[in-house]
Amino acid sequence: MIPPSIKLTKAALTLDDGAVFEGFSVGEIAEAEGEVVFITAMSGYQEVLTDPSYHGQIVVFTTAHVGNYGTHPEVDQAPVAHAAGAVFHELWLPPVKHWLNDKDLPNYMAGRQLAGLTGVDTRALTLHLRDKGARNGYIGPLDQGLEKARAKARAVAPMIGRDLAKEVSCPEPYSLPPLVLDWSPKETIPVAVIDFGVKKSILDDLRRENLELTVFPADATRQDIESLKPKGIFLTNGPGDPAACPYAAELAREYLGRLPLFGICLGHQIMALAAGAETYKLPFGHHGLNHPVQDSRTGRIWLTSQNHGFCVSPHKLPSNVRASHWNINDDTVEGLEWTDKPAFCVQFHPEASPGPHDACGLFKRFRKLLEDFYA
Repeated sequence: MIPPSIKLTKAALTLDDGAVFEGFSVGEIAEAEGEVVFITAMSGYQEVLTDPSYHGQIVVFTTAHVGNYGTHPEVDQAPVAHAAGAVFHELWLPPVKHWLNDKDLPNYMAGRQLAGLTGVDTRALTLHLRDKGARNGYIGPLDQGLEKARAKARAVAPMIGRDLAKEVSCPEPYSLPPLVLDWSPKETIPVAVIDFGVKKSILDDLRRENLELTVFPADATRQDIESLKPKGIFLTNGPGDPAACPYAAELAREYLGRLPLFGICLGHQIMALAAGAETYKLPFGHHGLNHPVQDSRTGRIWLTSQNHGFCVSPHKLPSNVRASHWNINDDTVEGLEWTDKPAFCVQFHPEASPGPHDACGLFKRFRKLLEDFYA
């Protein structure tokens, strides 16, 4: 709960269908706009707010209490907050004693220019989004008038057709050395990372496999990449509509069969488009740490971390591409693998410790794919 010493200002989240959910403003930024989605995770709020895949979205946290364990810079997935805003039922202050606690959540949000709303009936809001689908919305003060707030919500650009990868990608290439541990493979292998909005934890897991990374902007060309002679290509997660990034699919198409490829989330969708498949927008997306996915090869069920609003259609997969993983909840495609090329990809996030270690072996699989290709 918030101590009485903290001044609260009445504000509201207004959706483009006219629905209004009142609460109190958090932080120094009073306004935010974006697509409103809900996440079912009970922890990891700092990781969510700094995940570039949430760029352009207002995130509704379904768990009742948020902020319990504070924040710490080491947990950030990017140098800045990427979510457009955050909505909570109740902020818990002060946070409990925790060895990584450096700052409470409201001060953290204020320092990163992130708008928030607390005191909201998030159960009613989540049910509304579940039934109506993800909506565009606007967070702002109550005293401006309802019609003005509704007009701002309706003016938010739709997510379909938006290329957001370029907005969050690195401006210039940069290099990262391996993070060699006792169990890491001994041979260093250079890999090109195409940054559509990469999370720090993904880069760290790749580096622990003794991969030397060069991270390229989303719109990097084949000439840019081949100047460093990588032995593999990794396509990262990121926000927005994959169909709005034809340049990325074209780049992946050039490398399919030439070098080993691995993609996660948006990278998975880009690889599917490169193969000739299609993508579509889900009603309210998959956002949480508890989504069950079945490995079609073994029948094993994995608990996965997910964050995406678009999905790969299973109906136009080419004959040399098979669905390797399926979502148990709604039977959507969660992974692909090529039968005649060294390439695979997954929709979920293996680096986010789901299960907690169900999917971590995918980074080792990529490492082995590289070793086998050059054996």
